[in-house]
Amino acid sequence: MLSQLDRINIAKRIAKELPNGASINLGVGIPTLIPDYLDDKKVDLHSENGLLGMGPTPEEENINMDLISASKKPITMAEGAALFDSSDSFVMIRGGHIDIAVMGALQIDQYGEIANWAIPGKDILGVGGAMDLVAGAKKIIIASSHTAKDGKPKFVSKLTFPSSGNGRADMLVTEHAVFKFTENGPYLVEQLSDLSIDELKAITGADFTYKNTAIK
Repeated sequence: MLSQLDRINIAKRIAKELPNGASINLGVGIPTLIPDYLDDKKVDLHSENGLLGMGPTPEEENINMDLISASKKPITMAEGAALFDSSDSFVMIRGGHIDIAVMGALQIDQYGEIANWAIPGKDILGVGGAMDLVAGAKKIIIASSHTAKDGKPKFVSKLTFPSSGNGRADMLVTEHAVFKFTENGPYLVEQLSDLSIDELKAITGADFTYKNTAIK
């Protein structure tokens, strides 16, 4: 189980990857923390329930529950923000107008293929916009805990959960590490915790490269 500090650290690290001027969809969970850690960056944050121009979390006395994110969390609107129908929101996604999608995952494999909508044998709460975002976003960043609640790795060599689509993630950020997906496989960009390489390897279900050395 991730601590709130872990969640914040993941959000802060992803915020560093977001370029000025980009249109960025924020999925449910950890991605909704990102607006609070953008500092002076100028980006257009998109929420699939019908908002472009999402601002930071409001102070408690200014919460308006008519203004919420896709995670049903209170938000603010940045200057110049636009509200629209959910169907128009998906037109933006399917039309390729989202530069970056930041989303969670149940699993992600060594090629960046994502599973984030169903666990075999369990009830499906709803597909949401995951499949549209995987297909329509120009770049995908996954924000996730390194392991599932049962301790099994989420980063695996091959998906055992249903795929969310043909699109591939460009980056995975967990509480322990940052990985990028390349033509030569996953590459460990940065360690975010004090785990040793051997300890990180033990909780990772896929091979990855670190400083041009394959870790198996």
